[in-house]
Amino acid sequence: MKKIRSFKLAVMVLALSACGGAMAAAPTITTEVAINKLELPWDMAFLPNGTMFFTEKCKGLSVQLPSGAVNKLHGIGGVNGYASSSADLFCDGQAGMMGVAIDPDFQKNRLIYVYSSSKLNDKQVNRVMRFKIDETLSNVSDRTDIVSDIGYKSKATKHPFGGPGAHNGGRIRFSPADGYLYVTTGDNHNGIAPQSPTYIGGKVLRIDRDGKPAAGNKPPAGFDPRIFAYGFRNPQGIAFRPGDSMVFTAENGPWHSDEVSAVTNGGNGGWDPRPNMAGRGDCPDNYCGYSPNQMGAMEPKERSAFMPMTDLKTYPNALKPAWNNNGLSQGMFCNDFLSGKQWKDWDGQMVVGYAGIGIHGTTVGNRLDVLKLSKDGLTATGAQVSWPTATGRFRSAVQGPDGNLYVALEDQGVIYRVKPE
Repeated sequence: MKKIRSFKLAVMVLALSACGGAMAAAPTITTEVAINKLELPWDMAFLPNGTMFFTEKCKGLSVQLPSGAVNKLHGIGGVNGYASSSADLFCDGQAGMMGVAIDPDFQKNRLIYVYSSSKLNDKQVNRVMRFKIDETLSNVSDRTDIVSDIGYKSKATKHPFGGPGAHNGGRIRFSPADGYLYVTTGDNHNGIAPQSPTYIGGKVLRIDRDGKPAAGNKPPAGFDPRIFAYGFRNPQGIAFRPGDSMVFTAENGPWHSDEVSAVTNGGNGGWDPRPNMAGRGDCPDNYCGYSPNQMGAMEPKERSAFMPMTDLKTYPNALKPAWNNNGLSQGMFCNDFLSGKQWKDWDGQMVVGYAGIGIHGTTVGNRLDVLKLSKDGLTATGAQVSWPTATGRFRSAVQGPDGNLYVALEDQGVIYRVKPE
């Protein structure tokens, strides 16, 4: 594909954890545009030959062939130009067509999965849908909704922060170890959701291809059996470490306090925004996700001091985060592991992407972090990769079969190819 624009990114090593010293021998990386002129790109998934499926939040699912040609496969209701569409699918605020995943047995069954917002029978929810794609990669059929009861924040919600469709989660990935589909769901600004045994917002689900609970899930007694882990705010990234397939989430936190955590079967992420928990008082719409002074301007140090995403005081056995971004961004949206000798010392390490806004409106959020995680997944050191030309949200980061990293910048409408040298 023709290189449209290329530039080098600066790497700044940070000493931000007790895991050890700073990382050395980082690769030199350059970027080029893989595909542009998109509208709010959200996620990507690859076939071994480089074919790339991608979603646009308010348009739908498309595929870029190795030739560079793009086929529009399945659109959100009312959007023209797609081979097929569903009238119930919509976008509003943070909601729309989000995660995409390819079945591990795609060459045999031609199945692909999408997470999207839907309105059926006047009820707004988020769904995980399964489609079958034809041999020419030009059309999908046989839509099957394998999860149809993931929460959604409607216009009726009175919480002052975030509009309709806030906190959806929305990342879906197959584990290379067990072959199950993992689904991240957000709390929808619903205070009861993260710790609820039956409401599946604020959770990580582990399901089979038909949406049934994975064998071996160990949620607490009385919990929905699809739940792999619970107690989350808005996890929008999930990835599996090469070698041991340990599960890690990347999660949006309150007041710029985002986290990466190793997730264990039956674990509690420790997020509980209900009023009168841990000494809190009443909160708007019974959601204390921005306590203590939800509408007041606070200094960054005050923001991070009052409302931890992982509440170890209330839940001492909660999953302890390996990484906290120290208030240096607004929203951690994606993660993946880098693999291959071309990444030098970054081989086997995790990359996470942020929104393009830092504390007090600074641009420190325009970056990726490369994290060296300890064997037990409890601590990390980080290298910061600044991206001076970027604006907006790093919505997806996925290593392609060519060994390069592909990064979707939502507000630019571009998917970049990041190449190590």
